[in-house]
Amino acid sequence: MKKSRIVAGIALCAALAAFTGCGNNNKQNQAGDSGKASSGKTKLQVWSFTDELGGFIDAPGYGYKATHPDVEVEYTMTPTDQFPSKLDPVLQSGSGAPDVFALEDAFVRKYVESGLLLPLDDIYAEVKDKMADYPMKVGSYNGHVYGMSWQVAPGALFYRRSYAKKYWGTDDPVEVQKKLKDLDTFFATARELDKASGGKCKIVSTSGDLFMPYKGARKDPWVVNDKLVIDPAMMNYMEVCKTIYDEHLDGRCGGQWSEGWYAGMNDTLKDESGKDIEVMCYFLPTWGLHYVLKTNAEGTSGDWAMCAGPAPYRWGGTWIGAYKGTKHPKEAKEMIRYLATDDGFLEAMAKASGDCVGNFNVQNKIKDSFSEPYLGGQNHYAQFCEMSKTVDGSLTQGTDQQIEALWTESVTAYAMGEKSKDQALNDFKAQVETTMGIAIQ
Repeated sequence: MKKSRIVAGIALCAALAAFTGCGNNNKQNQAGDSGKASSGKTKLQVWSFTDELGGFIDAPGYGYKATHPDVEVEYTMTPTDQFPSKLDPVLQSGSGAPDVFALEDAFVRKYVESGLLLPLDDIYAEVKDKMADYPMKVGSYNGHVYGMSWQVAPGALFYRRSYAKKYWGTDDPVEVQKKLKDLDTFFATARELDKASGGKCKIVSTSGDLFMPYKGARKDPWVVNDKLVIDPAMMNYMEVCKTIYDEHLDGRCGGQWSEGWYAGMNDTLKDESGKDIEVMCYFLPTWGLHYVLKTNAEGTSGDWAMCAGPAPYRWGGTWIGAYKGTKHPKEAKEMIRYLATDDGFLEAMAKASGDCVGNFNVQNKIKDSFSEPYLGGQNHYAQFCEMSKTVDGSLTQGTDQQIEALWTESVTAYAMGEKSKDQALNDFKAQVETTMGIAIQ
């Protein structure tokens, strides 16, 4: 996941609209392009929201073009926050639709559930034994696979080595994990840390950082049998946010992606009186190391380490799908197979980019060769490979982003004392029913 996608993804969280009225559209691609280049080669139209997929296609020696010289690719990139609004109408009408396109985690399920994607079941049958399970579940709907991903993006807990030594007596990831091993232990440790530091060191910069681990601890999705379900893990998250706010156990940074959130990474976070605040932990996925920590806390390089944290979770990622009306289903499927599953391509790409791939053959071949200076020499890659095996992708739904935006608003209002718990819950349910048409249990 590229940094540009992170920024655009913030705006998307509250802005994605439901993808409706298009499940039975069987029109063929009417782009006015015969699908043949002037050279006589097959021509694939490929759309994405960053240059990442384009880089894979163009990579010298191992990229798609280098290994598939009989196919010409026309690549179009549109900013993430504009991508769905550009893709939706052409898929619905069949006019001008791309053959292959990338799908970001924020909206992948919207398209997987749309009925407009080409089934990839035959590819899945060939590669399922060597590929991570959760990306396939995210890309599947009603027993069919519609999207595949080259990567896994499990979440971890990153912590400051110097603070861990100062307050816990060790920075060893194995020992630190014991203090953060589950959500109850994590919360107890947060209180202990606040007391031991005299309120100077906070376990997290904002209680919102805990959303992903609590989401990962759910047993049920948000919608079951067309009715809203609030899993007990989400109710626990609501109470934890309230307690963290009341007891001032976080850095009061202003929320994720705020200036204060980044300040907590680089030792420039201050409290209301101007005193320094230390932040022990950040919950981030694979891409968070390279595109969040390294780019915003360069001066703390070597003072970070990583452990699994209190609950398995995932965050982000990119899938590839194809329009079901493409005139070139064979070539479209081959592009997806190659970029998402091919051993040779993924090994070369992982070595070049450091991306954590979802192919077990490649993982096992390269995972022991990594040593990350930013993490004090720790092998993060091997750990991420293991973490990805515990992530559950089966609860992901196309309505998640909209529901979670409303949920976050309600939890924040309750935590900050703006609403009672009952009022916050009732308002949340009413908003879901009114704006999304989802029945309330």
